[in-house]
Amino acid sequence: MMSNCIIAQSGGPTSVINSSVAGLVASNLKYKIYDKVYAGLNGVEGILNEKIFDISACKEDDLNTFKFTPSSGLGSCRYKLKDFKEDESEYKKLIEICKKYDITSFFYIGGNDSMDTVAKLSAYAEKNSLAIKFIGIPKTIDNDLPITDHTPGFGSAAKFISTVALETYLDASVYKNNGIFILETMGRDTGWLAASACLAKLNGQPVVDFIYLPEIEFDTDKFLKEIKERFNKNNQVYIVVSEGIKNSSGRFISELTAYQSHDSFGHSQLGGVGTVLKNLIIEEGITKRVKCLELGVLQRSAMHCASQLDIDEAFKVGYDALKHSLDNYSGCMVAIKRDSNNPYSSSSIFVKAKDVANHVKYVPKNWINSQCNGVTTEMEEYIAPLIEGIPNMVYENSLPKFKVFNK
Repeated sequence: MMSNCIIAQSGGPTSVINSSVAGLVASNLKYKIYDKVYAGLNGVEGILNEKIFDISACKEDDLNTFKFTPSSGLGSCRYKLKDFKEDESEYKKLIEICKKYDITSFFYIGGNDSMDTVAKLSAYAEKNSLAIKFIGIPKTIDNDLPITDHTPGFGSAAKFISTVALETYLDASVYKNNGIFILETMGRDTGWLAASACLAKLNGQPVVDFIYLPEIEFDTDKFLKEIKERFNKNNQVYIVVSEGIKNSSGRFISELTAYQSHDSFGHSQLGGVGTVLKNLIIEEGITKRVKCLELGVLQRSAMHCASQLDIDEAFKVGYDALKHSLDNYSGCMVAIKRDSNNPYSSSSIFVKAKDVANHVKYVPKNWINSQCNGVTTEMEEYIAPLIEGIPNMVYENSLPKFKVFNK
């Protein structure tokens, strides 16, 4: 009799994270490596509480709908395992649960912190000679995981951001006397999301005047000077800014005027930098006509504006994770290798989860323009293929039909 496997999701959602689950289930349907594919609800935290069900027993139509459903349809968590050298009680409990369900492979979809979990569990299994493999499947709209060319979820978020930039630019351009528009994206440590607005063009010309990224120290005086000059020249300025921009002291600009909370991993909960910049512009006397839009969770849940290529690649990393799970890849993460940019093609490779965990992939400095307020053509060429394709979603009563298992 074959053994079983389990899959779970962790961290912040994306619009395509469920596609990876669908890919893994489809892969097992073809290769029949495991008798059952279990799913854990609410990540490793839920598995520790035995919130587990057989997702491979679900109807094909439900799984296809699930593939095109945004957010974490298995639920998520932000649960940090302690180092097993300090406390191995949770590790022992998890292993006992895996043995109870005859689970020999554990797949975890997530970002940086989730790969830390994969690395820890794999190291524990190896130390104790346990026949359970732990394999990571990448996701994050932030695109900040090292080694992999990009992360599933980023392409769809980039498509949404560049689309919104184009649409709101048109909305902000209807009057004779236009003002200043500020679009705020996510991106605590890196500027990949803000940079994606470079794709927004009208008649072949960029609609965004300035893009400010966390990789570059934010200089308030420089910012106000260039905004004033551009506004006096064009009577209109369009700004895109990452929530994570910092000053010379390394302090988040959004923290200068607002109280910040933190998540369970100690990360600052950001947002509101657009309002801070709006107030700076008004106080400087440049203009009172300033609007700001914080995109928030729409960046990671807008399946209606998703990239089909992103969906396909999310599906493929899940598919390939299971396909190769009998190989010696425990403690690894499936990464994406860009084989060609034009025409675009990619393939899956396996990298050590410990080389991904607790590391950050920043926007290359040579992809940021010399004025430090925009990006280069290399950035455009990198992002452009990732937003391709329109998903063939299922609709019901003229609205998208979704399927989740955590409700």
